[in-house]
Amino acid sequence: MFRKLLFVCIGNICRSPTAELVMKHRLQERGGIEVSSAGLQALAGRPVDPEAAALLREAGIDPDTHKARQATPSVLAAADLILVMEHAHQARIAREVPQVSGKTFLLGKWRGQREIPDPYRQHKEAFEHVYRLIDDCVESWLPYIK
Repeated sequence: MFRKLLFVCIGNICRSPTAELVMKHRLQERGGIEVSSAGLQALAGRPVDPEAAALLREAGIDPDTHKARQATPSVLAAADLILVMEHAHQARIAREVPQVSGKTFLLGKWRGQREIPDPYRQHKEAFEHVYRLIDDCVESWLPYIK
């Protein structure tokens, strides 16, 4: 059973906080599950990107408490399940913190190993596309989060 979920991307201001907040929203009726996010090269202390934040607000999710943080070895080790956006993230974690590689998967695992592209510094349409992908992939994990 997964009690501590961690979403990881690069900067921890677009994809991973969106996934974190969408999952928290989906799990709000379930207790005892901690959901967080971090970045492999986090823009530490920064809030959610304004485009991502606007989409979260449209979905009724408050992004304002998020502050980006680094995916340190201790942060990664504390998670029961680590969900990353790209194969490259999975490979980097396996290289740098090999002891957590067995619990690190693509967020898009149940959607044909789908990767979630980085919308950073792109147009609103890119953020909308990524939001839909994240929402769908989060949904695909719910049966495994008890």
